[in-house]
Amino acid sequence: MKLAAGRIGRILALGGLALALAQGPARAETLADALIAAYRNSNLLEQNRAVLRAADEDVAGAVAALRPVVNFIAQSTYTEPSIGDNLSASLSLSASMTLYDFGRSRLAIDIAKESVLATREALAGVEQGVLLGAVSAYLDVRSAVENVAINRNSVRVIGEELRAAQDRFSVGEVTRTDVALAEARLAAARAGLSAAEGQLAAAREAYRAATGNYPGTLAPPPAPPALPSTLNAARSIAQTTHPSIKQAQREVTVAELQVAAAAAERGPTLTGTASVAVDEDGDDQSSIGLRLTQPIYTGGSLSSVHRKAIAGRDASRSALLQAGVNVAQEVGNAWAQIAVARAQIQAVDEQVRAATVAYEGVKEEAALGSRTTLDVLDAEQELLDAKASRIDAEASYQVAIYSLLSAMGLLTVDHLKLGIATYDPSAYYEAVKTAPLTSVEGERLDRVLRAIGRE
Repeated sequence: MKLAAGRIGRILALGGLALALAQGPARAETLADALIAAYRNSNLLEQNRAVLRAADEDVAGAVAALRPVVNFIAQSTYTEPSIGDNLSASLSLSASMTLYDFGRSRLAIDIAKESVLATREALAGVEQGVLLGAVSAYLDVRSAVENVAINRNSVRVIGEELRAAQDRFSVGEVTRTDVALAEARLAAARAGLSAAEGQLAAAREAYRAATGNYPGTLAPPPAPPALPSTLNAARSIAQTTHPSIKQAQREVTVAELQVAAAAAERGPTLTGTASVAVDEDGDDQSSIGLRLTQPIYTGGSLSSVHRKAIAGRDASRSALLQAGVNVAQEVGNAWAQIAVARAQIQAVDEQVRAATVAYEGVKEEAALGSRTTLDVLDAEQELLDAKASRIDAEASYQVAIYSLLSAMGLLTVDHLKLGIATYDPSAYYEAVKTAPLTSVEGERLDRVLRAIGRE
């Protein structure tokens, strides 16, 4: 027996509704979801990971400088006719290798390795910035959503006040002025709603820029991470863990090595050469030799390079000291912001409570004729302002907490325990640090490139 099309449609609709109810409401996005999305989708992180891989290759280049250089040479020379032949040719395979350079090549390797470690710290700093941006974007969207809801409710309440004023005007209880006041306040509330909706749209765009996706329904932020009990404790942690300080320390080491390398440029270099060659007659022209060179006079350029390296070392030491000052200041600022936000929340909570009582009281008094429409509207606006201040204070408190973690160098995927696989900054380095030539090492490098999606 065939069912009518309308009955089939109703059955399918009921079935879809039952399935939706069984699945339950969509899960709200959490702050952890936003942080994970930011970490996975950040172009800035990808850019700096590539910068790190380039620094890794500097180590490979420095290592390769210690190895022989082999060249294939085919040469033909033509000269003006005189006595004998005027055309000669040769075929050779030559090799040269630096045998001893008084430590310059080893210093170059050490400089490259320290530069890699400094670049890793710079990458950690970028990670902190990306995650803090995601936190701010998440809280901005939540604040904007709540502000839209408050303003929308304000429009509804003032609309009811306007209708009440119009009813009272129709029976002669209030004047036309009361109605006009309500109309003006309703227009202002609608303008405030439009502004709040615009702020929400902007916050959504910022969230997409920070995480790679537009936000859905956002869950309330979780309980804040544990923080040190004192400002001095926070600063002590920051001085040992903040990536900008650790990066500056590595850069000081690099600068000191560069001073040593500049001084070593005055030393001699011993190079070994070997060549297997034949001329056009098939005669063997092979040779082997040693060459020792040392600069005697360079016009003052080597002294200038040495002085420049010393100045760079002094600058890097000052930069390290200033990095410590900047981090201590960031920790102090974030600590103060947390204290201010806590005090604001307590004060605003009291303000909201009092404004709610005042608003309810003014409405009752207005119903009894002892308050005007303007009094009611003013009380409603004060309550609206108090609720908006509460939203802003809570968002400021959350941002300040994560700003403190960032200032301490702890705003990382690992410290936050987000439970995702993270980028291994040493994997590419381990694959290229020996300047791989063999197929075994090459295959290992291929696996690393596939793992990071950049083959």
